[in-house]
Amino acid sequence: MLNGIGVPGIILLVILALLLFGPNKLPELGRAVGRTFREFKDGTREILGEDDAAARKSEPAKPLAVAPVEAQVAAPVASQSTADNKRLPE
Repeated sequence: MLNGIGVPGIILLVILALLLFGPNKLPELGRAVGRTFREFKDGTREILGEDDAAARKSEPAKPLAVAPVEAQVAAPVASQSTADNKRLPE
């Protein structure tokens, strides 16, 4: 965005802003611009979040994938064998 303006153009804009608003008003203007951008960004996120929520509600629920029976049985057996291997020292 600022690529077309260049450094001399930015310097000219800063000098013009100083002449128009004075050095005391520039920090207030900067804060106001920052708040405006923040509110815009928050509003955009809120709108996009509502669109995402509406899209999720309109989609049918996807069934959960079921793990094979072999994997369900093998997991508890593996945890039991590791518990048996942990013995107190004699």
